[in-house]
This record gives sequence, structure tokens and C-alpha cells, in this order.
Amino acid sequence: MMNSLNIVMAYESNKAYIAMFIVQAIYAGMALLSKASISSGMNPFIFVVYRQAFATLSLCPIAYFFERKNVAQLSYTLIWKIFFTSLIGITICLNMYYHALDHTSATFAAASTNLIPAITFVIALILRIESVYIKELHGCAKLIGTIVSVSGALVFAFVRGPSLNFMSWYISGSDVGSTTNSSSILEFSKGPLSILCANILWSCWSIMQAGLMKEYPAKISLICLQCFFSLIQSMVAAIFMERNLSSWKLGWDVHLLSVAYCGIIVTAFTYWLQLWSIEKRGPVFTTMFTPLTLIITAIVSTFLWKETLYLGSVCGAVLLSGGLYCVLWGKSKEIDGKISDPKLVEENTLDSIKITQA
Repeated sequence: MMNSLNIVMAYESNKAYIAMFIVQAIYAGMALLSKASISSGMNPFIFVVYRQAFATLSLCPIAYFFERKNVAQLSYTLIWKIFFTSLIGITICLNMYYHALDHTSATFAAASTNLIPAITFVIALILRIESVYIKELHGCAKLIGTIVSVSGALVFAFVRGPSLNFMSWYISGSDVGSTTNSSSILEFSKGPLSILCANILWSCWSIMQAGLMKEYPAKISLICLQCFFSLIQSMVAAIFMERNLSSWKLGWDVHLLSVAYCGIIVTAFTYWLQLWSIEKRGPVFTTMFTPLTLIITAIVSTFLWKETLYLGSVCGAVLLSGGLYCVLWGKSKEIDGKISDPKLVEENTLDSIKITQA
């Protein structure tokens, strides 16, 4: 009886940790399945269309059930704002991301997500949304962490070094997640540069959400609307880029599994799970688990697809993760300082335009 009680108590106290591990495992699965689908011949533009279709269909009933009584009125101006935000942060971002998967590995795609907090911080700094206390330890940590994260991404993308042949019992063959067949530097860098652009657009989308949620506070309905607009935009782009009807067919294969997984599991379930974790432990806690996606993806890719790991990639991943935690630590200390000192309290919104030098 006591053992069962202890298990229940341990589960209750660690629910947030379990939830975030599940979230990062789901994101790792997204990178792996998307890479498998696109590498096996699915058009990236069509992939985005089907992903957004599954996402819209799965979010609509959830939004109706939970938010039908709290949906705000949609003005023409707000509709255009949501449409533009969907175009920038979802449609173009996802198309660039899945196009990049044709030219890079699933491991790098997972590693690149560690850059998003640093990129968001830089953009927020440029827009004067974020405050930096350059004479305080937490301010220096945020700046140094950002530089280290960007350096880690560059090392991961362009520095290889010796291969780590700890999987020596595997026979070397074609690597579904590798870019070693690229003969030129331009071809090799095409994937990393595309993913970098996608991450910048995603960071811009994240910043734009703050203003949108003030005008339209029903979060699930807002995401549902953005997925719907993105579906229409992606469909127009895909029809323009791919007019062969046979490319649009879905069978009972990895293509259907991938788009359904990304649309339903990643967009609907993971979004809800992250909101729950943020409510319980806060946004800093949830972001701290981001490097888990890279670790899970790298391990699975190495065993499942025989993807070769290089020393440069490992060093870049360590720099990425270290820089991320440095930024998060600085942000956490800054928030703690604002809470303890009411004079430092200020809202990080588009209306608070100030870079502070303490």
C-alpha cells in the first residue's frame, strides 16, 4: 500500500518533467519522420499542405469544445494580421524547414531548434522588447550565451572533423540523414542556411504572437486560424510548384504517417502539453528541455539510419546547449530580480521600448 502511495506521489511531483520529456521526444520524432518521408520522395511543399490540413482538422474540435464561449470578434484588420503572421511564421517557415531537410540531416534539424531562444532574444533586443542589464551578471550571461549558441550552430553546420566510429559493427551505406554526398560547399551549406532562415522566421512569429493574443486571447482558436490560413497559402504554393497529380497521392506508408504525426501529435497534442507545463512551471522550465530533442534524434539516427557522427558536430551541439542554458539562466535570474525588486518590474511588450544599462 505504501509503495503504491509513494509511486503516486513521485508521479505527481514529477509530472512536469515527464510531460517535457514526452514533448521533446515528439519533436525528435517529427524531425526523424519528416526526414524519412521527404528523403523517400515526398515533395516538401505538398508535405506542408497535408500537415496543415491535419493540424486544422484536429484543432477545430478542440478549439470549439474549450473556447466556444470565449472567442473574441474578428475585425478585418485582425484577420489580415493573423493572415500575415501565418504567412511569415508558419507557411514560409515550414516550407523552408522541409526544403532544408532535403539537404541536411535530421540531427542538424533538431540541433537548430536550440538556436531559437537566442535568435528570439536578439530580435527582441533589436526591437527593444527585451531589456539587457549589461553591468549585471545575468545580462552578461544572456549576451555570452547568445554568442556561444550562434557559434555552436556554425560549428555544427560547417565543421566536421574526424568521425566517431563507435558504431563500427554497422556496414557503411547510404545515409538517409546525411549530406556527405554533396561535393561543393554551396550544396553542403544549402540546408543549414535554409534552416537558419526558418528559425529566424519562427522567432519573429513567436514575438508577433504576444500582440495577437492581446487582441484575440483564445489561444487554441488563434492557432487553429493560423493553421487554416497556412493551409490555404501552402496549397497555393504547392500547386504552383508541383502540378503532377500523382505527387499528391497518399498511401498507407511513411508519407501518411509523417503528415498525420506532424499535424495531429505535434501541432495539437504537444501544443496543449506545453501550455500545461508553462502553467505549472513557467516558460523557462519548458525551454530548458530543448536540447533533449537533439540528443534523442542523434541517438535514434545513429542506430536506425546509420548516420555518422562527427567530432565537430558533437562540439557544436555542446556549444549550442551550453549557450542556451546560459541565456536561460540569465533570463531566470533577471526575472527573479524583477520580482524581488519592484522598481525593476516592466512588461516585455511592444510598448516597453527600452534597453537598460544597470
